[in-house]
Formats: sequence, C-alpha cells, structure tokens
Amino acid sequence: MTSGLTFLVAARRCEIDELDQLSRTSALVGTIGRLVHALQRERGISNVFIGSGGTRFAEQRLQQIAACEAVTQEVRTALDALQHEPQHLGNGARLFSRVAWVLPGLDGLPALRGRIATLKMPPAEATAAFVKLIAGLLALVFEAADGATDPQISRWLVAMFNFMQGKEFAGQERAFGAAAFTRGRNDDAQRQQWLHLIESQERCFEVFTDFADAALRAHWQQLQDGTGTAELERLRRIGCAAPGGTLVPDLGPVWFDCCTRRIDAMRLVEDRLADELRSLCERKTAQARTELAQYEALLATVQAQGADADTPMPAGFFDAAPAPGGNELADASGATGSRYGRHLERSVLDMVQEQSRRLQAMSDELATVRASLNERKVVERAKGLLMAHRRLSEEEAHKMLRQTAMNQNRRLVEVAESVLAMAEFLPGH
Repeated sequence: MTSGLTFLVAARRCEIDELDQLSRTSALVGTIGRLVHALQRERGISNVFIGSGGTRFAEQRLQQIAACEAVTQEVRTALDALQHEPQHLGNGARLFSRVAWVLPGLDGLPALRGRIATLKMPPAEATAAFVKLIAGLLALVFEAADGATDPQISRWLVAMFNFMQGKEFAGQERAFGAAAFTRGRNDDAQRQQWLHLIESQERCFEVFTDFADAALRAHWQQLQDGTGTAELERLRRIGCAAPGGTLVPDLGPVWFDCCTRRIDAMRLVEDRLADELRSLCERKTAQARTELAQYEALLATVQAQGADADTPMPAGFFDAAPAPGGNELADASGATGSRYGRHLERSVLDMVQEQSRRLQAMSDELATVRASLNERKVVERAKGLLMAHRRLSEEEAHKMLRQTAMNQNRRLVEVAESVLAMAEFLPGH
C-alpha cells in the first residue's frame, strides 16, 4: 500500500512536467508574437503599395517579406517540436486543430504575395487575407492561455493574448487608414468600420491592464504618452470626419509612419510580456524542484529510520495538531506506536494539507482568469450559430454581431449571449 508522501512526490513531478510544457508553450507564444508583428507590418506596406499602383513602398515590401520568411521558419520549427509531446498538452486536441488550420495559411503566403506584386487584388481583399492568417495565429495564443494550469502563468498569457489582439486591431487600423488616405476617399460605412477598430483596440487594452501588473501598466502608459498620440488622434479625425469623405493622398505615408511608431512601441510591451512570462516559468519550475527535493529528502529519512515507505499512517490523520510548546522529541520517539514517529507523520500530513490548500487557491484563481477567455468562446459559439442558421460566412456572422453591438451600444459578448439565449427557438433545436 502506497503512502501519502509517495503521492506527494509524484504530484510534484507531475507539476514540474506541466511547468516545463508551459515554458515551451510560452516560448512558442513569443515566437508567434514576432511573426504576427512582421505580418502586420507587411499588411500595411502592401496596402500602400496596392493603393499607389505599385509606386510606393515597393522596396520596403520586399525587405519585409524577407523578414517575415525568417520568423515564419522559427514558428514552423517550434510547431514541429510540439507534435512530439502530445501527451503533455492538456488541450492538445484543440491546439493541434488550430495548428492544422493555420499551416495552410502560411503555405499560401507566396501565392498571396504574388497577386499583390502584380496588383491583381484590391487593398480590402489583401487586408482580409492577412487578417485571416493573423487571426489563426492569435487563436494559437488563445489556446495556450486557455490550456494553462497555473493561474499566475495563465494571467500573463491572458494579458499577452489581449494585448496582441489589441495590437492586431491597431495593425488593421493602420492598413485600413493607409488604404483610405491613398485612394483619397472614405465613405460612411468605411468610417464606421474605422471607428469600430478604434473601439475594439481600447476594449482589448482594458482587459490587458486588468491582468497585467502595475509595472507593466506603467510601462504601457509611458510608451503611449511618448509615441505621438496627439498626431494619431489628429489624423484619425481627418480620416473619420473629412467633408464629403475626401482625403489627401499625401497623408497616406504620414498616417502609416505615425501608426508604425505606435505599433513598434507596442512590440516593446509584447517583448516585455514574453520576458516576464519566461522568467515566471523559470521561477515556478525552480521552486517546484526545490520542494520536490524536500519531499524526496523526507521520504529518504522515513526509509532510513527503518520504516517502509508504503506503511500507512492512520493515527495522525485523526489527531489534533500538537499544542504549542509540546514535547516534539517525545512525539518523534514513536511513543504513539507509529512505525516512524508522530513528528514525521505530522510533517507529511502538513505537507498534504498545504498542497490541498494551494491547489484549491490555484483553482479559484484560475477560474477567475478563465472568465475573460470564456467571453471569446461565447462570441465564437454565437458566430457558429449564425453561420449555421443564416448561411453566413464567419466574417459576415462577426460583422452582424459587431454591427448589432454598435447599434445597441452594447458589448459584443452581451450580443453573443443574447443570440445563444435564442438558440432553442431556431429551427433544428
């Protein structure tokens, strides 16, 4: 019969395995962040290139493609490494499904770039293609956050996911505004979409600040204050409120440079998030290894005293803790009839109770963290329902939810919840 101490050692080893996997997953998230940033920049450059008929940013585009290819190879290498350890991934099925979905997008980049080079697609179509690929990459980050079993690491992953999502909306705004300025016009529908991108960014950054620590929030605020926020707001007003929708094409590069400075500053926050996440994983793994060594040392002490490690310890489980000032030497002598003494028995039980309290606290905190992730799941389920019963594409379903939220001045997740609440009244339910 095995003892509680034996299973404590096994529990710590399992926790170390989980932390090691979280460390590798967190490293993958950092690599994906670099690729997303590179693709966001390529998207913006491509929009200016197409909008200008190929007269602007031609050389910059080729340089950015080379940069994207280098990071893409890093991501592929990291993804290949994941498939060799599927048994260690708590949400491996969902994560691997996301990988299977996004790889064809990476494979299709050369063809997309070829069409852009020959000016055979409008800016909106090029933007939509990049948005779809980046959304797939961010879905990998979401699954990493959703699969994290440690609440502190999960908090950082949630902060990172929401910041990256907000940065993606900022990248879409850069591409959208660059196309609008370059073509010299912007109608009412396009202005509404522009405003929605601004609002979506702010929502994501609000969630980020809820989960980030004070130092990172201060760092983010400092970067915002120093990246030409006033100039960005001025250009936004021009783009969204131009009389007759007429814009000055020469402002296209000015807009692009202004947004790029802001997005590059966001990249600094992402780098810091990745560094903090890596350090947190290392600290937690080191702590778990230290505690494992303590458990193993206690197990060795039990064995050295002549007790079988598998000997049950019934007495101490029901006893009250020793009174303060009690005679620990007498307890340790084995006077109670225990095979290896009350003191060691009490130490093991204390460890078991502490482990139980710690795991319960982690579970409670993890539930709080995942509430934010569940909002995204609600929106995805509502989109799926609309796609099935309205015969809409994913983009059309999302646009319907978004437009309803804008018209009713409600949060997107609230509209999604309303859609799901009506599910039973739809045909087939």
